[in-house]
Amino acid sequence: MASRPTRNPVQDHLLTPSNCAVVVIDYQPVQVTSVASMDRRTLVANIVALAKTAKLYDVPVVLTTVNVNTGRNQPLIHQLRDILPTVEPIDRTAINAWEDKDFVDAVRATGRKKLVMAALWTEVCLAFPALDALRDGFEVYAVVDAVGGTSVVAHQAGLERIMQAGAVPVSWVQFACELQRDWLREKTVPGFAEIVFAVEGH
Repeated sequence: MASRPTRNPVQDHLLTPSNCAVVVIDYQPVQVTSVASMDRRTLVANIVALAKTAKLYDVPVVLTTVNVNTGRNQPLIHQLRDILPTVEPIDRTAINAWEDKDFVDAVRATGRKKLVMAALWTEVCLAFPALDALRDGFEVYAVVDAVGGTSVVAHQAGLERIMQAGAVPVSWVQFACELQRDWLREKTVPGFAEIVFAVEGH
């Protein structure tokens, strides 16, 4: 059976490598160790898979950290630095990344209106910029299994708040499958299989 003709990758209502950017906020040691809403090893494995997926499909990535330059916090976790060595994290002091001009400028510079967002914590560093991005006309896709909060209740409240405002929940596997879309796109099949099947254990 033949696939239908490829849809316009920029105008597609679904996520494609050409119409989205990945935004990764505050995956730093202190934030990771304070997550209480899910297993931390799973959290790290999932954000790593998200980053690998973005790299495989050449999706622009914006990284940001908080309070590294002030000496109050540690840099990005090494697992992400290893995958994205050429992406320089934008360090800031604002709790809400959307209140940092350099960060917003970097997001806008991608030219993408669909933002696939992951942040620690869900109820703060995901919720605040997601709400602002939505207000500024972006589409926000929250990667629900690659984010975590200070408690299960806090994590869920953060997700519910942004979804009520219009954010769309996705999983990292859904994101990967949405970008791949067709097995005839053979160039990325080996990388896709390595990422998805290695983590999911299929």
